[in-house]
Amino acid sequence: MSDNPNEVQAAKEEAVDNVVERVESWQEGAEEQTVAQELREGFDEAGVDVAEGDVDRLAEQIHEDGKADPGSVDPS
Repeated sequence: MSDNPNEVQAAKEEAVDNVVERVESWQEGAEEQTVAQELREGFDEAGVDVAEGDVDRLAEQIHEDGKADPGSVDPS
């Protein structure tokens, strides 16, 4: 990964988007706890840290709507 902080942040944001898209497609209609667990595992695999509140919000959105808005997530 690059040493450029902007490129690193962009890569993390892309990883979050990819995880959310994958979970949306595979876990639509699943229980919220299951969705949250899948999100956590995906973020761990991608090497990004996402706040628990963001995971919960994304899981709720996916559970209720089948879609989530990862745009407000600030991965570290």
